[in-house]
Amino acid sequence: MIDQKFRKQMQEKKYFQNHRKVLVAVSGGLDSMTLFHLLYQNRAELEIELGIAHVNHKQRPESNMEEKELSNFAQQLGVKFFSSNFSGDFSEEKARRFRYRFFEEIMLTEGYTALVTAHHADDQAETVFMRLIRGARLRHLSGMTEVQPFANGELIRPLLCFHKQDFPDILHFEDESNFQNDYLRNRIRNLYLPSLEKENPRFKDSLISLGKEVEELQVALSHLTQGLDITKLEVFERQIPEVQNFLLQEYLKEFPSLNLTKKQFAEILGILRTKANYIHPLKDGYELVKDYKHFEIRKISRRSDLKMESILLECGNLLQFGEYQFSFGSPLEGENVQAISVSRETPILLRHRKTGDFLRLKGHHKKLRRLFIDQKIPFEEREKAIIVEQNHQILAIVNIAISDLSKELKSDIMSTVLYIQKLDR
Repeated sequence: MIDQKFRKQMQEKKYFQNHRKVLVAVSGGLDSMTLFHLLYQNRAELEIELGIAHVNHKQRPESNMEEKELSNFAQQLGVKFFSSNFSGDFSEEKARRFRYRFFEEIMLTEGYTALVTAHHADDQAETVFMRLIRGARLRHLSGMTEVQPFANGELIRPLLCFHKQDFPDILHFEDESNFQNDYLRNRIRNLYLPSLEKENPRFKDSLISLGKEVEELQVALSHLTQGLDITKLEVFERQIPEVQNFLLQEYLKEFPSLNLTKKQFAEILGILRTKANYIHPLKDGYELVKDYKHFEIRKISRRSDLKMESILLECGNLLQFGEYQFSFGSPLEGENVQAISVSRETPILLRHRKTGDFLRLKGHHKKLRRLFIDQKIPFEEREKAIIVEQNHQILAIVNIAISDLSKELKSDIMSTVLYIQKLDR
């Protein structure tokens, strides 16, 4: 019965239409042996070449024997067999990461473009329930997807619509640890779900339906908000709080390694709603940068190591500093040339800002920090701002402000002009 249903699903879903080399994750249990059996029986019709990937977790006396038996099984069928042994302190999470790193390595080195795992409907119900217990966000209650990107290809779960009771009793190894309740998933499988099924015999199906509805809701919301660039604050601020929350979660999908807690997510949301100009360190080397018009999450870069801190410009010379070209005394051709008055007597120091910098504006000394705040200069521009200094006094900040000192030099007989032009890149 399952053979026919499986073949029909393969025809409808076309999981393998873009794959020829398919790697099957096989533990030796009933689930993965059933999956391999179905794929092997239909390999000609699916036009696929199979390989078996097995991880020996070294947690049971039978593990080595099972690995050897699977190797012989694969050899008899003419199927390539790849195995690896787990080492170190064991935990479910460490073992899972180890397995998928191993699977990825085999795919990349051997040219497999699809990894197939034997997750089924019961696993799906357990996953949704586990995430519910752990307080996962609504979007994560959608459970496992049938197909998702992985390594150089795709991870495919073709048995998600089948329950374990559908599987035939074929040759397999029985893992006695599945009946021990040391791990949450085992307790869910052996204790919690059977108890709840006494109240509702279709409780697993209800969990699966919940996961499907959540997935459909996410797809619908993504479609309705498509085209909104929420990194533009004018767009973000127009949305109601609930939509802001959803859009920020969508944006964070671009950073799969950045696993934020609910508290950290709330902090980011609060900054976007209340802070005017802000840099906030996150985790794993990321930071949130918000200025007056937009925000972004990015990897923290060592910006001070990437830019020249200062350079000296003599009268009559021309040079490039940052994104600008500077000419001391000789006019520059082209458009958008800024001109400021300087003295021809001493060199000009071009540099980036320092703590405590100030310039004279309208007869008063004004700190650069306050000037940047008042003019709502974004952090990015503050970092790149170029200071024009002469005789230890600031004459200008390029394209931002000109000091009273420069204006007073205009009528001085020893004055000349510093020409500044932004370079096209």
